[in-house]
Amino acid sequence: MSQIKQSILEELKRIEREEGIRILYACESGSRAWGFPSRDSDYDVRFLYIRPVEWYLSIFDKRDVIERPISDQLDINGWDLKKALRLFRKSNPPLLEWLQSPILYVERCSAASRIRELASQMFSPRACMHHYLHMARGNYRTYLQGDTVKIKKYFYVLRPILACEWIEKHGEMPPMEFQQLADALIPEGSGLKTAVQELLARKIAGDEMKDEPKINVINEYVETQLAEYERIAKDMRTAEGEDGGMDAKLDHLFRSVVYEVWEKDEWDGYFV
Repeated sequence: MSQIKQSILEELKRIEREEGIRILYACESGSRAWGFPSRDSDYDVRFLYIRPVEWYLSIFDKRDVIERPISDQLDINGWDLKKALRLFRKSNPPLLEWLQSPILYVERCSAASRIRELASQMFSPRACMHHYLHMARGNYRTYLQGDTVKIKKYFYVLRPILACEWIEKHGEMPPMEFQQLADALIPEGSGLKTAVQELLARKIAGDEMKDEPKINVINEYVETQLAEYERIAKDMRTAEGEDGGMDAKLDHLFRSVVYEVWEKDEWDGYFV
């Protein structure tokens, strides 16, 4: 086991002790899971957790996230399972991405697998496309205007645009890894594919990639695709479960996980 993974697992165990929780699932998010980390990229660890039954039996609203300050390249935060299921009901893309992360740290109990089983019914192409469009527009506007640009930020625009195309073509949650999206959706032999692959190789190799002249073939592609998916997004379908028919299933999932976790005499199976 690598030293960084050991550190992450130890930190998750410490959070369990300090917060009195059980961590159900933990994975890598961000650039490492997307497949384009820089040499100095943080480890973006995201987790789902559950508290004892008594915590939920209260007349008061309570904080349903746990966040830790970034230290030693670790950025760690998590969501209570109830919060996660409420967001899942709205087809929350970050949560759906976490559940298919290629870098897994913890998976215990049945919660994550049961949520995955319902994902196709709760997936809303419209909601997810709007999420990725918002991300692409914001990053493009902030980083990629002018004659010189923050060139590594191209990935934070290209990935959500490719995610929109995947949703349009397949009607499902896009793969998390950038290379898989690029291989499937950018035509081989095109100037765009060459420019993107060269940029990706530089980033993975640790190139500093400071402000440089913009890459016209990528900018033109981005502007065309943004306009196209702005037009398409409003007509995409919503989720099958948005009519409330899934509410009883999600309630049952939550309650059964609470019992599954806190009726255990031992809590094991930590490492993956």
